[in-house]
Amino acid sequence: MNKNIILPVIFTMLSGIFTYTQAAPTVYIPLGAGNQVIAVDAATDKIKASYSGVEDAHGLVATPDGEYLIAGSLKETPLKKGQPKDTPNSKLFFIHPVHGHVMSTIPVSGWTHHQAITGDGRYVISTHGLKGSVSVVDLESNKVIKIIPTGPVPNFTLITKDNKYAFVSNSGNNSISVIDLKTWKVIRKLDSGPAPEHMVFSADESRIFATNPRAGKVSVVDVKTGKVIKEYKIGKASHGLDMGNDGKTIFVSSKKANLLVAIDTKTGVKRELELSPSPYHLNTIPGTNKVYVSSSKKPLIWVVDQKTMKLTGIIKLPAGEAHQMAIVE
Repeated sequence: MNKNIILPVIFTMLSGIFTYTQAAPTVYIPLGAGNQVIAVDAATDKIKASYSGVEDAHGLVATPDGEYLIAGSLKETPLKKGQPKDTPNSKLFFIHPVHGHVMSTIPVSGWTHHQAITGDGRYVISTHGLKGSVSVVDLESNKVIKIIPTGPVPNFTLITKDNKYAFVSNSGNNSISVIDLKTWKVIRKLDSGPAPEHMVFSADESRIFATNPRAGKVSVVDVKTGKVIKEYKIGKASHGLDMGNDGKTIFVSSKKANLLVAIDTKTGVKRELELSPSPYHLNTIPGTNKVYVSSSKKPLIWVVDQKTMKLTGIIKLPAGEAHQMAIVE
């Protein structure tokens, strides 16, 4: 074969491999009162699909292979007089992105705030704030298999990489419950700072960072001792929280101070970016150096560079407001 043909062919093959390995994730985002979930291409920050048929979706997770999405709802049907308190009156919505629609619903008791999914993609844990418990859905049987009391007003759940434990923030009693995922029982309670909500692990899972919105701060919890070992002042109504791609920088939003705050947890160096109005949920996007930050008052997402803390773009939403994002790489 002619050399002039071989070289372009090799270059084309290598370019294809490079493009594939550099592909950016898809970010799935529930739009609350907008009654839909959207898919955003993190390479272009453009909406590439939307899925209707969900009701007031707030929490959202994706199976590890990206084949399914499970959205929780803030909507529930009031119980009738005499009905048991654990009567199902809300739903989880089971979405198949490739098919482009809600495939089925799973009845649950009480509206759900946030979701978490085990690493094997089998179990979804949902927090039910008014019930003082979390539900566990087995995706193989498509039904709730456990209801676990954790404490008043459970908000957010983290699951360890080894799938052994789940940590649930209880904003009603200033604690974090630890659930053994083999027995489905609470085995420990950790301190958390006042009224904890969103949480994220340190890179080695030895610490938990938890937002304390009423105090306007983030508490750092040592998992081994169960004690708060440090606090970071953020601003009034601290809310969204995630770990940066460098494994050491936390990004936190303050709704009332209109700030995105980045803190290097190794050095304590703090950087701030004003975002208005009311920065809300946020997620760092692996492989892109981006942070997606939603507004609780406008249908938009700010795109911020993690390294420079500069606003690089805005994603305009079709309706509602963005809540718990699910990222599929």
